[in-house]
Amino acid sequence: MRKASHSSMLRVVLCAWFMTLTALLAAQNEPIKYLGPGSCAATSCHGSVKPIPDSRILQNEYSTWIIRDKHSRAYQALLGEVGERMALILKLGAKAEEAPKCLACHALNPAPEQRGRAFEISEGVSCENCHGPASAWLGPHATRAWPHEKSVAAGMHDTRDVIHRTEKCLECHLGTRNKFVDHQMIAAGHPDLYFELDSFSAVMPRHWKVPRESEPGKPAEDAAWVGVREWSAGQAVQLRTAMERLTWRARNERADKKDVWPEYSELSCFACHHALGAAKDSWRQEHGYVGRRPGDPAWNSSRYAVFRLLAKQIDSANAQELDRQLLAVSEEMSKLNPDRNVVAPAASAAAPLAQRIAERLRTMQYGQAVALRMLQRISDDAENIALADERAAEQAAMAIDSLYVAYSNDAKPANAAEVRAAINELFQQLENPSAYNADQFASSLRQIHTLLH
Repeated sequence: MRKASHSSMLRVVLCAWFMTLTALLAAQNEPIKYLGPGSCAATSCHGSVKPIPDSRILQNEYSTWIIRDKHSRAYQALLGEVGERMALILKLGAKAEEAPKCLACHALNPAPEQRGRAFEISEGVSCENCHGPASAWLGPHATRAWPHEKSVAAGMHDTRDVIHRTEKCLECHLGTRNKFVDHQMIAAGHPDLYFELDSFSAVMPRHWKVPRESEPGKPAEDAAWVGVREWSAGQAVQLRTAMERLTWRARNERADKKDVWPEYSELSCFACHHALGAAKDSWRQEHGYVGRRPGDPAWNSSRYAVFRLLAKQIDSANAQELDRQLLAVSEEMSKLNPDRNVVAPAASAAAPLAQRIAERLRTMQYGQAVALRMLQRISDDAENIALADERAAEQAAMAIDSLYVAYSNDAKPANAAEVRAAINELFQQLENPSAYNADQFASSLRQIHTLLH
């Protein structure tokens, strides 16, 4: 009797083990799926209307996204007159809201077999665009015993890492071989792309805890300098990604195999697209065209014009070599017919240099001295930045803003209101890019330099 009972029990255990193994193997063979933002929306998960006290996360992430985040309305942007007109101009052969070229960044557009039952493409740029397909980690990641590293191994994107987070943003805000904005799209009506991680995160708005916590009530980093880390590391990653993009464009490695060179979206838009007036009033003609022939549009150096000052401060050896490679890129790209065989190796050599600096910026300690020194260096280099054109001035304004927010909150300078007014003046000068005036911007930047002393 005991033997029979033991035998029956063994069969039950073996059967259960076999069924579990079968389920695990089936799960491994099951394609990873995107489940849609609704899978995150429960009030006990990420759908609370307000942050939950003593929680390791805010728990209102979904609510913030759906109500306040423009990403949730990215698909809707394709439905208006502009989207319709662009589709006609670009001869997409479909409505903008149906064209893969548009859906690549205005929605989450996985293959049909990767879409869960509740998936809706009309929900725009949603949770899984940034955090990765959730089918393999959605359930387990809600348990306290499940570490973040296991979610990453199961397909979650590690957005806690500032480098990885920037890379994820730049897939659309700068582009990849498979999805990008080129001069043709800009001519059809798409905005030119620019980016700065801290500024864009602030207006997103952030739906994560700042600073990040290792557990409730235990910050994993200094709250005062999170924005400065995002700005600095984000700048390095953006430059690296821009150099990678320029490399594959020069090598004709676009996914669609179209050979377009030079790609005019790599150039300074406002070197050509600016207000025309009397020659005597032109700041461009007053200063001349250093490093290029008059009439040749300049390379868009905005992703380096400000960052180079930071690079020199924290990693002079890599910064020196980066300067050399970027000079080669700038000189060649500012010719009417740049030689792709000169551009590609220089850009390719610059990318890993920027990455090394990014890795250092990710882990370095920030404080008042670092922030103030950068504020002073940027404002002291007013003329060079201003003459690099409107996009460089824009990067300078966002950098000054990010750095001063952190610095003033920590140092509490007596003239903070005066400096803030001067920073606001920088942004006001950028409201109409085609009317940008480098001399006026440089003057305003120098005024900030004076106020910082």
